[in-house]
Amino acid sequence: MSDPRPTNRTNSRPVFFFDIDNCLYPPSTRVQDLMQQLIDDYFVRHLELSPEDAQMLHRQYYKDYGLAITGLVKHHRIDPLAYNREVDDALPLDGIIKPDARLRQLLMDMDKTKVKLWLFTNAHITHARRVVRLLGVEDLFEGVTYCNYEQTPLIAKPHARMFDKAEAEAGAASSEDCYFVDDSLLNCGHASARGWKVVHKVEKDDLDPVTAGGQHQVRDLEELRDVFPQFFKAQREPSSHLRL
Repeated sequence: MSDPRPTNRTNSRPVFFFDIDNCLYPPSTRVQDLMQQLIDDYFVRHLELSPEDAQMLHRQYYKDYGLAITGLVKHHRIDPLAYNREVDDALPLDGIIKPDARLRQLLMDMDKTKVKLWLFTNAHITHARRVVRLLGVEDLFEGVTYCNYEQTPLIAKPHARMFDKAEAEAGAASSEDCYFVDDSLLNCGHASARGWKVVHKVEKDDLDPVTAGGQHQVRDLEELRDVFPQFFKAQREPSSHLRL
Protein backbone atom coordinates (compact mmCIF):
# COMPACT_ATOMS: atom_id res chain seq x y z
CA MET A 1 0.00 0.00 0.00
CA SER A 2 1.62 3.21 -1.18
CA ASP A 3 1.45 6.73 0.20
CA PRO A 4 -1.25 8.79 -1.54
CA ARG A 5 -0.03 10.95 -4.37
CA PRO A 6 -2.20 12.41 -7.13
CA THR A 7 -1.99 10.11 -10.14
CA ASN A 8 -2.73 10.43 -13.82
CA ARG A 9 -6.47 10.50 -14.49
CA THR A 10 -6.23 9.47 -18.14
CA ASN A 11 -6.85 5.87 -19.15
CA SER A 12 -7.27 4.90 -15.49
CA ARG A 13 -9.23 1.98 -14.10
CA PRO A 14 -12.35 2.61 -12.04
CA VAL A 15 -11.55 2.99 -8.36
CA PHE A 16 -13.22 0.99 -5.61
CA PHE A 17 -12.94 2.88 -2.31
CA PHE A 18 -13.23 0.89 0.92
CA ASP A 19 -13.85 2.49 4.28
CA ILE A 20 -11.88 0.80 7.08
CA ASP A 21 -13.38 0.98 10.58
CA ASN A 22 -16.63 -0.97 11.06
CA CYS A 23 -16.48 -1.85 7.38
CA LEU A 24 -13.48 -4.11 6.80
CA TYR A 25 -14.03 -5.52 10.29
CA PRO A 26 -17.37 -5.80 12.14
CA PRO A 27 -18.64 -3.56 14.96
CA SER A 28 -18.85 -6.72 17.10
CA THR A 29 -15.13 -6.23 17.79
CA ARG A 30 -16.21 -3.28 19.96
CA VAL A 31 -13.32 -1.17 18.65
CA GLN A 32 -15.68 1.78 18.22
CA ASP A 33 -16.82 1.53 21.84
CA LEU A 34 -13.21 1.57 23.02
CA MET A 35 -12.47 4.56 20.81
CA GLN A 36 -15.49 6.49 22.10
CA GLN A 37 -14.31 5.93 25.66
CA LEU A 38 -10.79 7.13 24.86
CA ILE A 39 -12.22 10.25 23.21
CA ASP A 40 -14.45 10.99 26.20
CA ASP A 41 -11.46 10.52 28.52
CA TYR A 42 -9.46 12.94 26.38
CA PHE A 43 -12.19 15.57 26.70
CA VAL A 44 -12.24 15.09 30.47
CA ARG A 45 -8.45 15.37 30.85
CA HIS A 46 -7.68 18.18 28.46
CA LEU A 47 -10.82 20.32 28.68
CA GLU A 48 -11.39 19.72 32.41
CA LEU A 49 -14.96 18.58 31.86
CA SER A 50 -17.14 16.21 33.83
CA PRO A 51 -17.73 12.82 32.16
CA GLU A 52 -21.30 13.87 31.35
CA ASP A 53 -20.27 17.18 29.76
CA ALA A 54 -17.45 15.42 27.88
CA GLN A 55 -19.91 13.00 26.31
CA MET A 56 -22.27 15.81 25.32
CA LEU A 57 -19.54 17.92 23.71
CA HIS A 58 -18.07 14.87 22.00
CA ARG A 59 -21.45 14.08 20.44
CA GLN A 60 -21.94 17.72 19.42
CA TYR A 61 -18.58 17.94 17.66
CA TYR A 62 -19.25 14.64 15.87
CA LYS A 63 -22.62 15.96 14.71
CA ASP A 64 -21.21 19.32 13.61
CA TYR A 65 -17.95 18.20 11.99
CA GLY A 66 -18.05 14.44 11.44
CA LEU A 67 -15.02 14.02 13.73
CA ALA A 68 -14.53 15.00 17.35
CA ILE A 69 -10.96 16.05 16.64
CA THR A 70 -12.11 18.70 14.17
CA GLY A 71 -14.06 20.47 16.91
CA LEU A 72 -11.13 20.12 19.31
CA VAL A 73 -8.72 21.72 16.85
CA LYS A 74 -11.15 24.44 15.83
CA HIS A 75 -12.28 25.50 19.30
CA HIS A 76 -9.53 24.37 21.68
CA ARG A 77 -6.33 24.43 19.58
CA ILE A 78 -5.29 20.94 20.62
CA ASP A 79 -2.36 19.19 18.93
CA PRO A 80 -3.91 16.64 16.51
CA LEU A 81 -0.88 14.32 16.59
CA ALA A 82 -0.89 14.28 20.40
CA TYR A 83 -4.61 13.50 20.27
CA ASN A 84 -3.89 10.67 17.83
CA ARG A 85 -1.32 9.15 20.20
CA GLU A 86 -3.76 9.24 23.12
CA VAL A 87 -6.81 7.99 21.22
CA ASP A 88 -6.46 6.06 17.95
CA ASP A 89 -2.91 4.84 18.47
CA ALA A 90 -3.71 3.91 22.09
CA LEU A 91 -6.35 1.37 21.06
CA PRO A 92 -5.32 -2.20 22.01
CA LEU A 93 -5.96 -3.46 18.49
CA ASP A 94 -3.34 -6.23 18.54
CA GLY A 95 -5.52 -8.28 20.85
CA ILE A 96 -8.77 -7.53 19.01
CA ILE A 97 -8.31 -7.45 15.22
CA LYS A 98 -7.06 -10.69 13.69
CA PRO A 99 -6.10 -11.73 10.14
CA ASP A 100 -9.28 -12.28 8.10
CA ALA A 101 -8.74 -15.00 5.49
CA ARG A 102 -12.27 -14.58 4.10
CA LEU A 103 -11.80 -10.85 3.54
CA ARG A 104 -8.40 -11.44 1.99
CA GLN A 105 -9.84 -13.97 -0.46
CA LEU A 106 -12.62 -11.56 -1.45
CA LEU A 107 -10.11 -8.83 -2.23
CA MET A 108 -7.79 -11.24 -4.05
CA ASP A 109 -10.70 -12.35 -6.23
CA MET A 110 -11.22 -8.79 -7.46
CA ASP A 111 -9.64 -8.30 -10.88
CA LYS A 112 -6.95 -5.64 -10.45
CA THR A 113 -6.71 -5.21 -14.23
CA LYS A 114 -10.29 -3.91 -14.16
CA VAL A 115 -10.50 -2.01 -10.88
CA LYS A 116 -8.17 -0.24 -8.46
CA LEU A 117 -8.65 -1.00 -4.75
CA TRP A 118 -8.19 2.06 -2.52
CA LEU A 119 -8.72 2.74 1.18
CA PHE A 120 -10.71 5.83 2.23
CA THR A 121 -10.81 6.63 5.93
CA ASN A 122 -11.31 9.47 8.38
CA ALA A 123 -8.55 8.05 10.57
CA HIS A 124 -4.94 9.23 10.51
CA ILE A 125 -2.45 7.15 8.50
CA THR A 126 -1.00 5.35 11.55
CA HIS A 127 -4.37 3.88 12.50
CA ALA A 128 -5.29 3.03 8.91
CA ARG A 129 -2.08 1.11 8.33
CA ARG A 130 -2.26 -0.70 11.65
CA VAL A 131 -5.79 -1.98 11.02
CA VAL A 132 -5.18 -3.32 7.51
CA ARG A 133 -1.88 -4.86 8.64
CA LEU A 134 -3.64 -6.70 11.48
CA LEU A 135 -6.38 -7.85 9.07
CA GLY A 136 -3.67 -9.21 6.74
CA VAL A 137 -4.82 -7.24 3.68
CA GLU A 138 -2.42 -4.28 3.55
CA ASP A 139 -0.72 -5.51 0.37
CA LEU A 140 -3.99 -5.75 -1.58
CA PHE A 141 -4.69 -2.00 -1.73
CA GLU A 142 -2.90 0.40 -4.04
CA GLY A 143 -3.16 3.38 -1.70
CA VAL A 144 -5.04 5.15 1.05
CA THR A 145 -6.74 8.52 1.41
CA TYR A 146 -6.88 9.52 5.06
CA CYS A 147 -7.56 12.47 7.34
CA ASN A 148 -4.11 14.01 7.63
CA TYR A 149 -3.69 15.21 11.22
CA GLU A 150 -0.49 17.03 10.23
CA GLN A 151 -2.37 19.50 8.03
CA THR A 152 -4.83 22.27 8.86
CA PRO A 153 -7.65 22.63 8.40
CA LEU A 154 -8.52 18.99 8.97
CA ILE A 155 -10.55 17.59 6.07
CA ALA A 156 -12.68 14.47 6.55
CA LYS A 157 -15.67 12.67 5.10
CA PRO A 158 -18.36 13.78 4.36
CA HIS A 159 -16.79 17.12 3.35
CA ALA A 160 -16.71 17.56 -0.43
CA ARG A 161 -13.01 18.44 -0.32
CA MET A 162 -12.27 15.03 1.19
CA PHE A 163 -14.00 13.33 -1.75
CA ASP A 164 -12.08 15.61 -4.14
CA LYS A 165 -8.88 14.53 -2.41
CA ALA A 166 -9.76 10.85 -2.72
CA GLU A 167 -10.49 11.12 -6.43
CA ALA A 168 -7.25 13.00 -7.09
CA GLU A 169 -5.03 10.71 -5.03
CA ALA A 170 -6.52 7.53 -6.48
CA GLY A 171 -6.38 8.90 -10.03
CA ALA A 172 -10.09 8.48 -10.73
CA ALA A 173 -10.95 9.67 -14.24
CA SER A 174 -14.27 11.09 -13.01
CA SER A 175 -16.79 10.76 -10.21
CA GLU A 176 -18.71 8.28 -12.35
CA ASP A 177 -15.68 5.95 -12.20
CA CYS A 178 -15.78 5.77 -8.39
CA TYR A 179 -17.27 2.92 -6.35
CA PHE A 180 -17.56 3.08 -2.59
CA VAL A 181 -18.52 0.95 0.41
CA ASP A 182 -18.93 2.53 3.86
CA ASP A 183 -20.93 1.82 7.01
CA SER A 184 -21.78 5.51 7.48
CA LEU A 185 -25.15 6.51 6.08
CA LEU A 186 -24.02 10.14 6.00
CA ASN A 187 -20.84 9.40 4.04
CA CYS A 188 -22.75 7.18 1.63
CA GLY A 189 -25.32 9.89 0.98
CA HIS A 190 -22.67 12.48 0.11
CA ALA A 191 -20.80 10.05 -2.13
CA SER A 192 -23.99 9.13 -3.95
CA ALA A 193 -24.86 12.80 -4.46
CA ARG A 194 -21.60 13.39 -6.33
CA GLY A 195 -22.18 10.47 -8.68
CA TRP A 196 -20.28 7.64 -7.01
CA LYS A 197 -21.72 4.12 -7.11
CA VAL A 198 -22.35 3.54 -3.43
CA VAL A 199 -22.82 0.48 -1.24
CA HIS A 200 -24.05 1.09 2.30
CA LYS A 201 -22.84 -1.68 4.62
CA VAL A 202 -25.25 -2.40 7.46
CA GLU A 203 -24.98 -5.03 10.14
CA LYS A 204 -26.83 -8.34 9.92
CA ASP A 205 -29.18 -7.59 12.81
CA ASP A 206 -29.76 -3.90 12.05
CA LEU A 207 -33.04 -2.57 10.72
CA ASP A 208 -32.94 -1.15 7.21
CA PRO A 209 -32.38 2.62 7.30
CA VAL A 210 -35.42 4.76 6.55
CA THR A 211 -33.45 6.65 3.91
CA ALA A 212 -31.27 4.73 1.48
CA GLY A 213 -27.58 5.53 1.76
CA GLY A 214 -26.77 4.62 -1.82
CA GLN A 215 -27.74 2.51 -4.77
CA HIS A 216 -26.97 -0.73 -2.93
CA GLN A 217 -27.06 -2.13 0.57
CA VAL A 218 -25.17 -5.18 1.86
CA ARG A 219 -24.87 -6.91 5.19
CA ASP A 220 -21.73 -8.82 4.25
CA LEU A 221 -18.89 -7.69 1.97
CA GLU A 222 -19.16 -11.05 0.20
CA GLU A 223 -22.33 -9.66 -1.42
CA LEU A 224 -20.11 -7.36 -3.50
CA ARG A 225 -19.51 -10.38 -5.74
CA ASP A 226 -23.17 -10.24 -6.80
CA VAL A 227 -23.50 -6.46 -6.83
CA PHE A 228 -20.43 -5.85 -9.03
CA PRO A 229 -19.65 -9.14 -10.81
CA GLN A 230 -17.74 -7.21 -13.51
CA PHE A 231 -14.94 -6.51 -11.02
CA PHE A 232 -14.34 -10.12 -10.04
CA LYS A 233 -12.20 -12.70 -11.77
CA ALA A 234 -14.09 -15.38 -13.65
CA GLN A 235 -14.28 -18.46 -11.49
CA ARG A 236 -13.25 -21.69 -13.11
CA GLU A 237 -15.81 -24.43 -13.19
CA PRO A 238 -14.62 -27.59 -11.41
CA SER A 239 -13.22 -30.14 -13.84
CA SER A 240 -15.42 -33.14 -14.54
CA HIS A 241 -13.93 -36.57 -14.97
CA LEU A 242 -15.61 -39.53 -16.56
CA ARG A 243 -15.65 -42.66 -14.47
CA LEU A 244 -14.79 -45.73 -16.46
